[in-house]
Amino acid sequence: MGIKDGPELLPGTLELLILRTLAGGARHGYGIAQHLKSVSEDVLQVGESSLYPALQRLLLKGWVKAEWGASEHNRRARYYTLTAAGRRQLAVEQREFDRLILAIHEVLNTA
Repeated sequence: MGIKDGPELLPGTLELLILRTLAGGARHGYGIAQHLKSVSEDVLQVGESSLYPALQRLLLKGWVKAEWGASEHNRRARYYTLTAAGRRQLAVEQREFDRLILAIHEVLNTA
């Protein structure tokens, strides 16, 4: 994941961010990347070389599905949507991520 002047993501975090983004509805790859960039105030800038392999992994796991459609500019685009299994996985991964962040926070704030 290319993050311009920003922190490196923990392994598996990109998949979590994609699942969370798709919880809001179907998006094509560029739309996912733009959403992450916008919501993070330009900290998370996901390149194609990271995004599309992550989407492929999510497809293979059955957590997302994809269909071809027309983009807002009438170009052919592959739209990704969250499956029921993906929603369940999002809940599991979000709980684990929150637990990890809390543990890191506790260590950083201990003298």
